[in-house]
Amino acid sequence: MERTEAFRRELLAHCYRMLGSVDEAEDLVQETYLRAWRSYGTFEGRSSPRTWLYRIATNACLTALEGRTRRALPSGLGGPAEDPDAVPGAAGPEVAWLGPLPDTVVTFETQDPAAIFTARDSVRLALVAALQYLPARQRAILLLREVLGFSAAEVATMLGTSASAVKSALQRARARLDEGALSPENITEPTEPHARDLLGQYIAGFENADIAALEKALCTDAAIELVGTRTWFSGRVTCLRYLAHVIGSPGDWLMTPTRANGQPAAATYHRTGDGTHQALGVAVLTATPTGIARVTVFPGGPGLVARFGLDKEKT
Repeated sequence: MERTEAFRRELLAHCYRMLGSVDEAEDLVQETYLRAWRSYGTFEGRSSPRTWLYRIATNACLTALEGRTRRALPSGLGGPAEDPDAVPGAAGPEVAWLGPLPDTVVTFETQDPAAIFTARDSVRLALVAALQYLPARQRAILLLREVLGFSAAEVATMLGTSASAVKSALQRARARLDEGALSPENITEPTEPHARDLLGQYIAGFENADIAALEKALCTDAAIELVGTRTWFSGRVTCLRYLAHVIGSPGDWLMTPTRANGQPAAATYHRTGDGTHQALGVAVLTATPTGIARVTVFPGGPGLVARFGLDKEKT
């Protein structure tokens, strides 16, 4: 079983794409290894250990998704808010939210720059959110074929179906995904200087309470999503009106740069009454050549920030 441990991180990425939740993905990876350990004596080596593990993981995900509602972002639940001066209200417990994925937990072990780009692109928020609209089996087939490169015959064996059924489901999944997915050609990598500069401008804008800096960083058609509410804002003017309500005074906010979903991100800390800065959550940025196109704000407090290996509070 030692030779199967090398696949743990990529299996976590696969389960996250399927489920939209790091917590659930980690549970399913554990379940995958438990099932593999229990059935290892029957593994006859007709496929590689990697293929065998992906079969177990994918079927575990499909079982977990039975009867579930899809995980969403606010923009997937309705149109943008018309009044940026109103206080966003929390959504009810009936909404399951998409969560962020720390890049550090799914490091992709490859020396191929093209493979690294493909792997990172496959966990971007826009794509993972779009995947949630696909039926579970279509989602699995698209990921196994397009992202992981398994053949139609291999996928058919994994899912107990025919190669022709796999090809048909893949066509339907592609067509549906193409309707609304953000084009990867319009996204800059978080390691590029331009993306780092945009993240730096975003952080400086909050830490210095500088609305002008944020205005410079945002695209004209920028959007802000407030996960945990049904509220999101569209357009730089509207976004800036909302930010004016939360930016406060210089020093109210501290932020630490990080990365999530293959994108630049910032762990956010807000000053409390005793002068310390308590972790609030993580903001994930979509960086483009013309500026920040989207800011997706995930609450979660110290627990979420700790997942990124960062401090729960700052003094």
